[in-house]
Amino acid sequence: MTLQLNRIQKILLGTIILLLIPFIAMQFTSEVKWTALDFIVAGILLLGVGFGIDFALRKFKTSKYRVAIILGIIMAFFLIWLELAVGLFGSPLAGS
Repeated sequence: MTLQLNRIQKILLGTIILLLIPFIAMQFTSEVKWTALDFIVAGILLLGVGFGIDFALRKFKTSKYRVAIILGIIMAFFLIWLELAVGLFGSPLAGS
């Protein structure tokens, strides 16, 4: 018997697996100190990336558009992540 997962289940499972990394790290070191809000924000960001990439793969037919949209999604994710983590731009999002 094989387990078949649909697109949404794969995205959710991938997000959960990625969120388990800091959760497990918190059990072994005091260097990782995430709050519930950190997990919620990271989950929203990861789900947004997952669903955005899924949307791009389903709606755009040519490889050129797919690659451009996916790269844009990934770049936006990293910029938001950097801002939230270290305040790269000094915006109010980072508490500056």
